Amino acid sequence: MLRLQSIILAKAKQFTVPSPSSLRLVKKRMIAMDLMHHSSCFLLPTIPLQRRPSLTYALLVLNQNLPRFTPLLWNHAQLRLCADGGANRLYDEMPLFFPQEDASDVRRRYKPDVIKGDMDSIRRDVLEFYASLGTETVDKAHDQDTTDLHKCVTYIRDSASGLDKSNLCVLVVGALGGRFDHEMGNLNVICRFSSMRIVLLSNDSLIHLLPRTYCHEIHIQTSVEGPHCGLIPIGTPSKGSTTTGLQWDLNNTAMEFGGLVSTSNIVKEEKVTVQSDCDLLWTISIKNL
Repeated sequence: MLRLQSIILAKAKQFTVPSPSSLRLVKKRMIAMDLMHHSSCFLLPTIPLQRRPSLTYALLVLNQNLPRFTPLLWNHAQLRLCADGGANRLYDEMPLFFPQEDASDVRRRYKPDVIKGDMDSIRRDVLEFYASLGTETVDKAHDQDTTDLHKCVTYIRDSASGLDKSNLCVLVVGALGGRFDHEMGNLNVICRFSSMRIVLLSNDSLIHLLPRTYCHEIHIQTSVEGPHCGLIPIGTPSKGSTTTGLQWDLNNTAMEFGGLVSTSNIVKEEKVTVQSDCDLLWTISIKNL
């Protein structure tokens, strides 16, 4: 494993520093294409009023261990959902963040608005507890062709009322870790819903999509994330990707699985720019908040 990491890092160091002419070309493309801003300010205790972009957050809990900052995300969210067995995690683990409080009080305070899925994982006692508090339950057991995450994102997109969806960002906890096929299914969901902002989170890192139809500015929150990061082509190989703000910037660099991918990179600036001819996954480490 150490040898493999060394090989990946050595390849990352082969990236050339963008020349002034290539930087000018990136700026021209960014002018020609719509610019998409990204920020992990949802990891901050208070979201700055002048943040870009100004987003509405929905929180989605999956059936994996809750990150330590889940209560913070809960407070930022205007809609909170559990995907099937994610309700078990919320019921069992949320009181652990507040050991000085009565567990029942914590569970009542952190009540999800909706529980949705095929309902094959949620415990009966958990379902009955949240139902008694007024949580909406949407049983999609008849639909076995989509994952619980897919079902919940569809609900947020099509059915959630009273939610400003013009600048909506879906924060998904419990999306990473556990079974690898589940992780790949979650990555597939953010690709299938590429027009929506969806962020997959664990204790250690976050992942979101950078659609090829935009140029991207990623505003790094240095107090809570970084410095390790990566850019990974998804769906198709990239014939040319260019970045600024990284220790090993890409300079119209081709990337593909079986070839070069930008893992083990390092954020060097508070703003990272990315332009590519294919969809990319952006990932960055999360500090021990």
